[in-house]
Amino acid sequence: MNLKAKLLNGFQNKYEVGFNEERIAERLSQLASIGLTEEGGSNRIAYTKEERAAKEMVKKWIKEILLEVYEDEAGNVFGRLNGKDTTLPAVLVGSHVDTVPNGGHFDGTLGVLTALEVVQTWTEEAFIPDRNLEIVIFSDEEGVRFDGGLTGSRVMMGEADAGSLREDKDEDGVTFAEALRADGLDIDLLDKAVRNPKEIHAFVELHIEQGKVLERQDCPVGIVTGIAGPVNLWVQFNGEAGHAGNTPMGQRLDALAASSEFMTELEKMPGRFSETAVATVGKIDVYPGGSNVIPGRVELIVDVRDIYLESRDSLLATIEELALKIAERRGLQVVLDRKLRVDPVLIQDGMKEIVKDAVESSGFQPVLLPSGAAHDAMIMGRHVPTAMIFVRSQDGISHNPKEWTTLDDIMAGCKVLSETLKQLVAG
Repeated sequence: MNLKAKLLNGFQNKYEVGFNEERIAERLSQLASIGLTEEGGSNRIAYTKEERAAKEMVKKWIKEILLEVYEDEAGNVFGRLNGKDTTLPAVLVGSHVDTVPNGGHFDGTLGVLTALEVVQTWTEEAFIPDRNLEIVIFSDEEGVRFDGGLTGSRVMMGEADAGSLREDKDEDGVTFAEALRADGLDIDLLDKAVRNPKEIHAFVELHIEQGKVLERQDCPVGIVTGIAGPVNLWVQFNGEAGHAGNTPMGQRLDALAASSEFMTELEKMPGRFSETAVATVGKIDVYPGGSNVIPGRVELIVDVRDIYLESRDSLLATIEELALKIAERRGLQVVLDRKLRVDPVLIQDGMKEIVKDAVESSGFQPVLLPSGAAHDAMIMGRHVPTAMIFVRSQDGISHNPKEWTTLDDIMAGCKVLSETLKQLVAG
């Protein structure tokens, strides 16, 4: 059963919101066929032929509804619906179509296709907004290829440029400049993609939740209150490798034992600083790695996030203190290095209220929740008024072929997105 058939097979028309469920299911299915993996997932890495094919497919659909289509020097794609007064700052809405390796079919893609469905429905109903509305597909949101991410939105808002990106390399040694060239783009023209924030009235992104809050509250849609900013803290415990049989327990300088204590204590800490703070160790390397050798060195990365900058940084400082104390007590050395730091973004109260009104007028209960994952909305929110709408994820699964959102919930998302945009494009 293909994606369209599966979506339509489970469709119950719970909400009767007036959008074309068969059209959006067909488009989701067609995009899913690009970069389809053996496991049934999506593989459209940034600036590859697969991401390009997905962009070109959406471009074709945009042109079919007679919107003006253009692409900037970062590969960001735009489809413009002209408003009554084209001199007013525009409203932007969209997301991305690139994926993680063997990812799902809804992450990013849903934000693009719901925006397209809303605009197409408006044109069918002869609704003309007061100001321009632009659908946007941002390039390289996921950051898989060059260990960065949010590239298209960062370039557009002046947070990244040719100088900072040119020599970044993927695992095959291909530079960012070479990847752009292969995609028909020129890094020497990248600064032309920068856009004046004064030209943008607001930005809206619809996205799957990638969590379980909405599912647990039995709500199809949610209102994002803030987007967590991550810090990646690299930690290296240095002890002394030794023979596992001949070194008494009390004489060991075991780097892995120190790391284990550190991770156990780490798990207890975030809730002391914020209800939305989290800390995760998802990568750990043990050296020399023999089953009969006491680990002499351990390297790990702690991912620390919160939607509040002050509590995030306080948690980070306390984590660093914990590592130093454990190392000192055990007679080890520890090296700490902050490898990545992205500040969180809180959604403005006025934008949250607009989405809340849209949720309530659509007949749904407003649920406010944070986003622990980074999104293009985080970049946009630093420069222009930004809102984010979440749509329920089944079992909270994402970045996985099992990622799933029902067509009923997608239709609910379309309704809330349309009502949100109608408020923003007015006057």
